[in-house]
Amino acid sequence: MVEISKTITIKLILLISVVALSSAFFIEYVLGHQPCNLCILERIPYLLAIIIIILNYKITYLEKNFILALTLIFLIATALSLYHLGIEQGYIKESLVCELNNGSNLLSKEDILKQLQEKNVSCQDVTFKIFGLSLTSYNILISLIISISTAKIYFNYDKS
Repeated sequence: MVEISKTITIKLILLISVVALSSAFFIEYVLGHQPCNLCILERIPYLLAIIIIILNYKITYLEKNFILALTLIFLIATALSLYHLGIEQGYIKESLVCELNNGSNLLSKEDILKQLQEKNVSCQDVTFKIFGLSLTSYNILISLIISISTAKIYFNYDKS
């Protein structure tokens, strides 16, 4: 099996994070597919990864800690994406995070009109697919691969 260096792995994670966020914004703002609340939350790990990797280049003596942080962030991202996939497939009921603005609060008529004009997407609705799979499915795979890669780097860090 080919061993990919730590530096190349970190650069790949940075590239993947930039591409993932760029793609999400392109799909939302150019193609017009509205994301649900969980889709928006699933972008946070990529943003955090970009920040951590940039910090890693500035504060090199904390590299092992940054790698651990990336591992934990993408493990959480994997769990969040699995949860989202469960909602998409109907195995899990939508939570408060997914709940649409239902008007249960007392609102002024201006607030009600504003909510009616907004497009709210349920977490069960898959508005965009690539090769028949939702972006959540791809996010599970990407997050899991990054988690495994960074965990492997972390546990072998002192050996190299």
